[in-house]
Amino acid sequence: MREEDRPAGVDGIRMREPVRGHRARVRSQACRFLRARWPVLARLGAWSVLEAGQTFVVGYALARALDAGFLAGNTRAGLLWLGAAGLAVGAGAYGTGRVYGVVAALVEPARDRLVTAVVARGVREADPGALSGLTQQVEIARDTLAGVVMVSRSFLFTAAGALIGLFSLAPLLLAVVLPPLLAGVALFAATLGPLARRQEAFLAADEALAQSLGEVCPGLRDVTAAGAEERVAGAVGERTAAEVRAARALAHWGVARVAALAVGGELPAVLLLFTAPWLLEHGVTPGALVGALAYVTQALLPALDNLVHGLGTSGSRLTVVLRRLTVRDPEGRGAVSLSGSAAGRDQPRTTRARPATALPPSSCALSVTSVTFAYGPASEPVLDDLDLTLPTGAHLAVVGPSGVGKSTLTALIAGLLTPTHGTIRAHEATVLIPQEAYVHTGTLSENLSLHRSDPVPEQELLAAADAVGLTPLLRRLGGPGAPVEPAELSAGERQLVALTRAYLSPAPLALLDEATCHLDPAAEARAERAFAARPGGTLVVVAHRMSSARRADRILVMDGARTACGTHAELLRSSALYRDLAGRWTEPAPLPRRSPLTPSPPRAISESRRSGSGPRSCG
Repeated sequence: MREEDRPAGVDGIRMREPVRGHRARVRSQACRFLRARWPVLARLGAWSVLEAGQTFVVGYALARALDAGFLAGNTRAGLLWLGAAGLAVGAGAYGTGRVYGVVAALVEPARDRLVTAVVARGVREADPGALSGLTQQVEIARDTLAGVVMVSRSFLFTAAGALIGLFSLAPLLLAVVLPPLLAGVALFAATLGPLARRQEAFLAADEALAQSLGEVCPGLRDVTAAGAEERVAGAVGERTAAEVRAARALAHWGVARVAALAVGGELPAVLLLFTAPWLLEHGVTPGALVGALAYVTQALLPALDNLVHGLGTSGSRLTVVLRRLTVRDPEGRGAVSLSGSAAGRDQPRTTRARPATALPPSSCALSVTSVTFAYGPASEPVLDDLDLTLPTGAHLAVVGPSGVGKSTLTALIAGLLTPTHGTIRAHEATVLIPQEAYVHTGTLSENLSLHRSDPVPEQELLAAADAVGLTPLLRRLGGPGAPVEPAELSAGERQLVALTRAYLSPAPLALLDEATCHLDPAAEARAERAFAARPGGTLVVVAHRMSSARRADRILVMDGARTACGTHAELLRSSALYRDLAGRWTEPAPLPRRSPLTPSPPRAISESRRSGSGPRSCG
């Protein structure tokens, strides 16, 4: 490996090893992305031709205005040529305005795909660099891609117009201007590699600083309690200083950019003036010489200046950012793809796909079999091999500490999340009422009928309101046809509206995810009893109060590997967590012994596990 190809380090911050074949892969993705947007590229080229047309017309018209107009004593012809140059400038300005809109149509889809892929990678791999990737590197990619497109397109079309104009005026002019222009562009191209390496060093330092701050900020109270302020401040200060040094090293390469600009943009004007006597002696007209100076100073020099300062910064940053976003490890796993996919997506994975969800038997409202779910491959499972069976008409309460996975379970049952492994069989018609109830502007009847395809008869609506406990609010508002302003309702009133709406829905399985947390205990009890008494209905309640658990037929206590299921009395004996939640700290009474010959009653708690740990089944 050549020295310049080795990954650089900045003050102890080691950058990721570039993946072999990365450039070819990025080029391939970029080609697919551009091929899919060829109409946008066609529009961009058309407006660029109109924008660059002024470059050719202005220089040529100035030369003709002098040679065929003012120097020849024909003022009218000179003014006409100058007028043509003015019209060309106006047309070019219009083309420039249209170019910006087309560039946005090309760049924004790329940015959206990068954001989607970086967020997915951060969740999938728990990547600590995803924060910097999302908040800075994706935005750098968007801005720099737009800059690269603008400056490279402008330079190509402007240079083409100017060189064609020089050749049309006199081929000798092209011979004087072209060599230093090519030398300047070559010198600038030679600096792109070192610029990219310094840019990558800067981004590595930025990622290290973001990771350090992400670790320190949530633990500031612990840092203060431990008296470690100076030590932590010193470590963060080192990361900050490393980023500053990387930024300065990047800035030093501005000298090379200035040299390239001087050779390619300013030296041609000097050569034109130096060789002017010789050019005039060899047939170049004064007007053509002035036109050539206009091409160099008004077209080539600004275009090259934009290219050097724009592409010199934007191009190197774009190359580095795309490499850091697309190269994650030596095998390319987890790479973000500009074409909208992840590299390695088709590779074999250790996680098993979820089999297709099917309806449970008619006597079973819900069947959860060996369900495992985690929010990413690097994350601990929230649910681990959970088995749960509910017969039709059952009433289950789910309890457990905050963050243990109660809401995740309801989201899996409702189909909002997909298990990593296992199957969930539930009725297609399932209604989930979350903690934050949704009420829209309209009449109360319209709010309550959202889950019904046909209007709800008023008598049925009034009966449902009475069962759930909405009647006082209904009367205060003025009846079912009364308008509802969501902002004027309390959180508890909005929950009553959402509960009544779910009660009126045809869904046999109702999931209440702390949907009564803003109600008083009496109102909560009334609503839960109404749902439990629905004919043919099955109720799963994520309990906000232990009184909800006491009302349920079965209680699922979620406690990681010690998850248990049973009645209130059974769990008081078998689950320490449930005793804690219920406020019962007494030692459990021993279970009665049975003779091995005595038939066992139906079990509410399954002790059999394939792995020996994890949630138990509830059936």
